[in-house]
Amino acid sequence: MGIIAIREPIEMISKQINNPDLQTILPSWQGTPLDSNGRFMNHEFPFTQSLGQVFKWMTQNNPQRKFKKADTWQIQVVKDDSFLTSRQDMIVPLGHASFFIRLAGKNILLDPVIGTIPANKRFSEFPVPPSKLTNIDYVLVSHAHFDHCDKPSVKLIQKQNPKAKFLTGLGMESLFRSWGNTNEIQEAGWYQQYNLSDELEIFYLPTRHWSNRSLVDINKRLWGAYLLKSKDRMIYVGADSGYGSHYKEVGELFPNIDVALVGTGAYSPRWFMGPNHQDPEHGVMAFNETKAKVMIPFHYGTFDVSDEPLSEPEQILKQLESEKKIYNKLQLLKIGEPFMV
Repeated sequence: MGIIAIREPIEMISKQINNPDLQTILPSWQGTPLDSNGRFMNHEFPFTQSLGQVFKWMTQNNPQRKFKKADTWQIQVVKDDSFLTSRQDMIVPLGHASFFIRLAGKNILLDPVIGTIPANKRFSEFPVPPSKLTNIDYVLVSHAHFDHCDKPSVKLIQKQNPKAKFLTGLGMESLFRSWGNTNEIQEAGWYQQYNLSDELEIFYLPTRHWSNRSLVDINKRLWGAYLLKSKDRMIYVGADSGYGSHYKEVGELFPNIDVALVGTGAYSPRWFMGPNHQDPEHGVMAFNETKAKVMIPFHYGTFDVSDEPLSEPEQILKQLESEKKIYNKLQLLKIGEPFMV
C-alpha cells in the first residue's frame, strides 16, 4: 500500500532500460519501459488512475460496510519458530505478503513487514520473534509500497544479517542506502536474472502494478514478481498485481512450476482496485494460466486496506474450489504454517 497516485495522462513509452550487469532471459525484450517523465510504466496496461477516481472511492458508501463491521473472522496464527532451523524446502506465510522460503538450502525472506504500516492496524500477529530472523541468505523486496517495503523491518533484518543479499527492482538501491543498508544489493529490470554464486536461480518478472512512498516519487522505483528455481523445484512469487497476460507468459517461460504464490486480496471495490490487485476470481484465473501445481493465496487477513471483509477472500476461494474452477491444488495456510515443497 502506498500513498494514492493521482496521475491522469496515459504516457507513451519513451525509453527502455535494464541492469547491464544482469542477464536478460527473454531475447525479444528491449528493457523495462519508462515514460517521458522517467517513470516506470506497465507495458501492457499503462497506469491511468486519476484524482477523480480516488475521490470517488474515498467518498462513496461501501456496500459491504455492514458485513465488514460484523465480520469477526481472523486468520489463524501458528507460533512455532522451529521451521527456521529445519533444512527442508518449504514456504511459510508470515502475514500479508511476507514469506519465509527455504529452497536449495538457502533461507529467503520475501517482502518482510514485521509490525504495522502507516495508518493501518495489524490483524494477525507476526508468528516468530523478530530476533530469530537470522541466517538469512536473501531478502527479496518486490516494490516500494509500505506494506511490502517496511523501513524498520528492513533495518532490523539487515542488522541481524549483514551478509544477506538484497534482490529487488530498478531504483530501489538508493532507498535502502538512505536507510543505512551496507549489504550487497542487486537491482533488476523485468526478465532479468540475478547474479548468484550458488545453485539457486532467481529471476525478476513483470507484474501489473505501480510504486511509490510519497506523491513525488510515483513510479520512480520498479515493481515486479520473482521466480525461484533450484535443481528440482520452482516457486513463482506473484507479488502485487492486477490480472494480465504475464501469468500465461510465466507458465510458458518456466514450465512445471511447483508452487505459485498469488495475490487474492485488497480488491474491493473492483473497479478501483482491479488494475493493481486481484480478486479471488482473477487470482484463480492467474494461477490456472501459470499451470503451477499448487496455489498459495496471500494479501489478505493481516492489513485492512480495501473495502471487502477480511474473511471474504478465503470464502470465495473455497467456493471456487468446490465448483472445480481451480485446475490444480489450492493450499490455504495459517500464518506461520509451513508448506513443504
